Amino acid sequence: MAAWARTMIRFRWAVLAVWVVAVVAAGAASAGLSDLLTNRFVLPGSESEKAANILKDHFGQKPEGSFTLVVTTPPGQAQALLPNVRTAGERAAEKLPSGRFAGARAVSDHVAMASIVSKLQTADAKVHVAAMRSAAGEIPGSTTYLTGQAAIEHDLDPVQNHDLLVGELFIAIPIAMLILIYVFGSLAFLLPFMLSAAAIPVTLGVVWIFAHYMTLSTYLQNMVMLIGLGIAIDYTLLMVYRYREEHRSGRSRIEAVERTMETAGRAVVFSGTAVAIGLALMLFMPVPFMRGFGLAGLIIPLVSVLAAVTLLPVLMYWLEDRLDRVRFIPKRLADRRADPVNSFWPRLARWIMKRPARVAGATIAALLLVALPILKIQLTPGSNTGVPQDIQAVKGLNVLAAAVGEGAIAPTDLVGDTGRAGGVSAPGVQAAIQRLAVELRNDPEVADVVWGKGPSFVDSTGRYFHVSAIGTDDYGTPASQKFVDRLRDDIVPAAGFPGEVTVLAGGGPPGGVDFLDMTYGAFPWLVLAVLLFTYVLLVRAFRSILLPLKAIVMNLLSIGAAYGLLVLAFKFGLGEPFGLQQFDQIEGWIPVFLFAMLFGLSMDYEVFLVSRMREEWDLLHDNEAAVATGLAKTGRLVTAAGIIMFAAFMGFVAGSLVGLQQFGFGLAAAIIIDVTVIRALLVPSVMKLFGRWNWWLPDWAARVARVQPSPLARSSTPAMRPAGR
Repeated sequence: MAAWARTMIRFRWAVLAVWVVAVVAAGAASAGLSDLLTNRFVLPGSESEKAANILKDHFGQKPEGSFTLVVTTPPGQAQALLPNVRTAGERAAEKLPSGRFAGARAVSDHVAMASIVSKLQTADAKVHVAAMRSAAGEIPGSTTYLTGQAAIEHDLDPVQNHDLLVGELFIAIPIAMLILIYVFGSLAFLLPFMLSAAAIPVTLGVVWIFAHYMTLSTYLQNMVMLIGLGIAIDYTLLMVYRYREEHRSGRSRIEAVERTMETAGRAVVFSGTAVAIGLALMLFMPVPFMRGFGLAGLIIPLVSVLAAVTLLPVLMYWLEDRLDRVRFIPKRLADRRADPVNSFWPRLARWIMKRPARVAGATIAALLLVALPILKIQLTPGSNTGVPQDIQAVKGLNVLAAAVGEGAIAPTDLVGDTGRAGGVSAPGVQAAIQRLAVELRNDPEVADVVWGKGPSFVDSTGRYFHVSAIGTDDYGTPASQKFVDRLRDDIVPAAGFPGEVTVLAGGGPPGGVDFLDMTYGAFPWLVLAVLLFTYVLLVRAFRSILLPLKAIVMNLLSIGAAYGLLVLAFKFGLGEPFGLQQFDQIEGWIPVFLFAMLFGLSMDYEVFLVSRMREEWDLLHDNEAAVATGLAKTGRLVTAAGIIMFAAFMGFVAGSLVGLQQFGFGLAAAIIIDVTVIRALLVPSVMKLFGRWNWWLPDWAARVARVQPSPLARSSTPAMRPAGR
């Protein structure tokens, strides 16, 4: 690492030129990234996906690309206004590529609806919403709404963009700036932004390449910017503070950079790899939209590490001393904060060292207690009730739900394949369809069954049929999920279809169940793989058998506590006084994303803290001194970095969408727990209790990890520090 640092400084103009060219080229390429991103949501190989493909290929419709025109009329006028509703629906369908008017009907004495189907995905359909509304117009004496999944997403986009903008501009960025100014104390607070200004565009440029070959989510850019800024701050804090420490000890600028790279730079390499492993978990999920986040999660820490070990040494050598001359914090206050004996962190370290068992026992008990509510967690694939209720598409949905059922725009679509042209007209098939309709109507979760002889129900060849069941509850509720189990296990078999007929259940509720089954069927195995790879990496980083295991257990404790707090805040409503919406369920994607992001970021802080303790142990062979010194010298940095990330995640909480509130709250809660309870209290107290066993690495393990063995020291007597150290 020292030789690498000398090389970077020697060729500093070339390093700078390469990064400038890379940023400009990546910025130009990624300018077109938004056009390649989408919210397409597919479940390869699932029953609901097979049903969706039949609907698209043989009926010319996709449930997520369909719309419903809802018209409220004066009481008793719904039937009389049906011709007008039909005309409005036909006009709207003309503005939708592949759109087709599928019929109109009165669903109550004052509500009528028109169905419009298409072959489009949600992301492609929603861009036509404004034109469809304009074409439909208003029917005199009534109110018209255009609703459906695509219409709701269209109306939510400006709400979500506003929420994210407010969260970033008025919460995350101001707090991050203030903390960085306080921590750096000088104009050097600009260094993290310089590093992120290099890493983020290059990452987006790499993502732009993959976007030509993969389905990537529109929210990917927000993730890259959020994680990229957080990692840049983490790495810059660690390396700049180490540079200052070495420079103050009498080393020249180039010597200080070399020593920084040997210590903090090495920690950054292992830390970035650990973050990449945690975030790359999603790359192997069976749901394509999650794989995109896994790709970004793999690339952003690797690019950030590359920037930290190439560009940052040059910036420190060139700029750090110059930027430090412009001070915002008086030098006297800065020196007092850095006091190795009387400042907060050294005093906290000494306090913990005197009572490690009590500190460890109390913190573990508290974390387990906070994690207990996870036993009451309920997952949902999504919900239309967790979004603002004042947008037009949701108002239309609520009108339709009151008249028909909550599942009106996300019904269950039953698709049958008789295996031959004209098979639907066979008496045995017709009788089975009638029995299926009766069974569906008798189920308490079904509000209405839609079936007929038009092109929406039997394809042009007569081979396939389509029956739609509207649920009384929203598609993501536990009642809807239980209905899917009854449907597949009992209702369809009870209809008695001939043996050659295959009936598939797709649409809203079945798609949600398939999403949860696919996601959580793979999730535990991928978690085990991440734990294994991380353990092997940390054995090499810490040169210890025990410390990586401790790190993994503590990360799982903090993530478990975050899950528990999530349930308390939303399901049990404890977050309502703080502006969080009470919601019984946690959206199904959130625990997976939380684990991947939190495991990576928590391991980031673990590597920073324990690497410094390892360094002190190598010098002193005194466990207590190594733990206390490591905490004293990195505790402030880890906490500052964590608080900045906490502020960034709280930007999501300020929004109005329940899903983003849950996501932001879970991340913020876990990070603040991690950098306070875990890193500041539990890690040092447990390491004090483990004593010299912390640093044990037998010969066989050292050979596997390809590092020097670390036998137990025979004495805890401090060794003399080498000259110049």
